[in-house]
Amino acid sequence: MLVLKNAEKHYDKFDLNCSLKVQPGCITGLIGKNGAGKTTVFKLALGLIYKDGGTAEVFGKPAEQLNARDKEQIGVVLADSGFSGYLMVQDLIVVMEKLYPVFQKEKFIRNCERFQLPLDKKIKEFSTGMKRRLQLLAALSHDAKLLILDEPTAGMDVIAREELLNLLREYMEQDDRAILISSHISSDLENLCDDLYMIDDGRIVMHEETDVLLSNYAVLKVTEEQYDKLDKQHLLRYWQESYGYSCLTDQKQYYLENYPEIEIEKGSIDEVITMMIRGEKQ
Repeated sequence: MLVLKNAEKHYDKFDLNCSLKVQPGCITGLIGKNGAGKTTVFKLALGLIYKDGGTAEVFGKPAEQLNARDKEQIGVVLADSGFSGYLMVQDLIVVMEKLYPVFQKEKFIRNCERFQLPLDKKIKEFSTGMKRRLQLLAALSHDAKLLILDEPTAGMDVIAREELLNLLREYMEQDDRAILISSHISSDLENLCDDLYMIDDGRIVMHEETDVLLSNYAVLKVTEEQYDKLDKQHLLRYWQESYGYSCLTDQKQYYLENYPEIEIEKGSIDEVITMMIRGEKQ
């Protein structure tokens, strides 16, 4: 569906070099701190900015060569863009009908009612969460094969987030679809994504299946004496603490079996991000 190979973008104080793949039938998450390069990746994938090297392909074509029909097959939510605030949702419906031959008008209206988005109110009067809901519902309204979603649940409460995530799960019930998504809310990605890429300072520093990350990764909490005796061949990162060291591993079972005396915490996405960014390589 989507393949980036050493895709490069250079700015005065930031350089991106990214490789990732979004497979049909999969939801792929892109995680990382603010400023790591997530939005730049999305814009390169959509051909919205010129790349300085490498390749970016969507549906087997260079992103910059996608035609109108190809673009109709992509649903997009970007963190720094949206609809004109002077439009009402009922105005947007007219626009969407002109843009997309397969615009699912009745379904879109039902979803707007479900998520309490008034049709006759200007979008500029919507809250941040309402604007995000509108963007996501629009992206889901024209039978797209690929969704590219940058922080789609930002500003939403817990209930609205879960309902919208359920919409994404329903969307994926057809095998020929795929999603690339980023979110600061790790629980959204843990419960939704098949695999995760982590980006830091413009580089992919980790790619893992979500199930593997949640089952095999762990943080070891050890004293200095325990750290000195520890087999370090399976450590990805370590960080010095007041009590000794925190160590990230992708071989939790190995340490459970061979070091029953040390404290081992299950690795969450947040902890993996923290350790991969701040920790030092072994």
